Amino acid sequence: MTEWPAPTVPARRSHGVAVVARRGGKVVVSLLSVAILALTWYGWHYIGDPNTGLTTTNVFADTEAHAKPLDGAIDILLVGQDSRTDAQGNPLPREVLDMLHAGVSDGELNTDTMILVHIPQNGKHAIAISFPRDSWVELAGGYGKHKLNSAFVYAYTDTYKTLQRQGMTDLKQADAEAKVAGRKNLIATIEKFIGKPGMIDRYAEVNLASFYEITKSIGGVEVCLNGPVKEVKSGVDLPGGRQTIEGVQALAFVRQRYGLPNYDLDRIARQQAFLSGLARKVISSDVLTSPAKIADLVSAVKKSVVVSQGWDLTEFAEQMRGLTGGNIEFHTIPTLGNAVIGGADVLRVDQAAVQAEVTRLTSDGDAPAQPTSTQLPGAKAVTVELFDGSGSASLAGQTHTLLQNKGFTLAADQKLSTRNTTVVRYNPADTAALDLVKQALGTTVQAEPDRDVTAGHVRVLLGKDFRSSAAGAGGAPTSSSAPKAPPSTAASSAPTTPPITAGDVPCVN
Repeated sequence: MTEWPAPTVPARRSHGVAVVARRGGKVVVSLLSVAILALTWYGWHYIGDPNTGLTTTNVFADTEAHAKPLDGAIDILLVGQDSRTDAQGNPLPREVLDMLHAGVSDGELNTDTMILVHIPQNGKHAIAISFPRDSWVELAGGYGKHKLNSAFVYAYTDTYKTLQRQGMTDLKQADAEAKVAGRKNLIATIEKFIGKPGMIDRYAEVNLASFYEITKSIGGVEVCLNGPVKEVKSGVDLPGGRQTIEGVQALAFVRQRYGLPNYDLDRIARQQAFLSGLARKVISSDVLTSPAKIADLVSAVKKSVVVSQGWDLTEFAEQMRGLTGGNIEFHTIPTLGNAVIGGADVLRVDQAAVQAEVTRLTSDGDAPAQPTSTQLPGAKAVTVELFDGSGSASLAGQTHTLLQNKGFTLAADQKLSTRNTTVVRYNPADTAALDLVKQALGTTVQAEPDRDVTAGHVRVLLGKDFRSSAAGAGGAPTSSSAPKAPPSTAASSAPTTPPITAGDVPCVN
């Protein structure tokens, strides 16, 4: 019989804070494949009943009620599970893990990708909302405040150990029942966080078991990077610009956390960009006219995807037939910046702001909800060269994102020796570009004319003194025993980043 390792028990502290973060090279993010959606929309009718051969999970108390949502809309929680087993609970071969740079498992089952997908009754558009794994929230099940990605593992661990105490000797069965408890607690936690109990009526989960095969089966996915990247822990090694990736590099592309300017938020942007490309590829004529590719894709999905019981995928496919790539939007909940709580690096969130944003995005109309544009007229014609001499680990990334959201074109960021003063250098004949950058930074900065600066370009040299009202005061993580008081809901309720859609190829860090 397969030897199933005992689950890692999250460490509890006297003040109720538990640290369940993975560190070093052990972090593995299994991207939840949008193929579970796109396949059903267009492809599975070529090869038979899509409901046959899938692994299901009974995460809803009443599967009949969840088979047909009362409001006609479908709300799916898509989860990427950090696990070294396939959908049936079988351990992955060591050679597969080595090939995918998976590292060594320490037994934890954190959910590292969580996306809520809302599809209205007409099935003509979809809104996908990402929830950062490190969001500091109140967990369901009475576990207190912790990172969002620990909601699963707390309930899993408690259930697993309870079953063993009750005399269950079939460890594989105990693992299966504990996973159901973990999934239920994750669903309840997110519904509690967004203030919408009972909203989620579908569940889909994948691990890294067939991610390699999924991307290979369709001939890769097109993505775009702002610059070249190479990072040891994830194994990513890719040039800048538009390119098609698959297999090992596709997984590395979406799982890299270290070396990114905005850490996990940049990883989320990559996941969204990749998912949009995957959706675009799956519903393309290149895949839909190839029975061989469809068959390979379905086979790969069935190896690792777990879906909730009562989900009639054939009916779902008919409802989604009118969806196009440009009508699939990806958003991220508003966040308030980093903090260190109980020794763990976390992401602060304003629950009221998150609830307002989720309500806005899931309020059904004839078209997807559109955020207010914050781009400055004329900014796209200006290229900003950002040089980081601030000495902060995150300030350059925050400033890069700010300028990008304002519509500027960004050159690859560069590092400088730490400097005291922030300076903006511009071509003397191009004061209009300077004025736009100063307006975007929202602060008074020293400006210097420099004939070496190409017309249409502006160089921003960040120093230790930089305090942008828009980017935040320094952006460095704050050490405290409790989260800082959040800004007003009105200030943080709406994101400034234009949504990623499946109708384009967005460039990301």
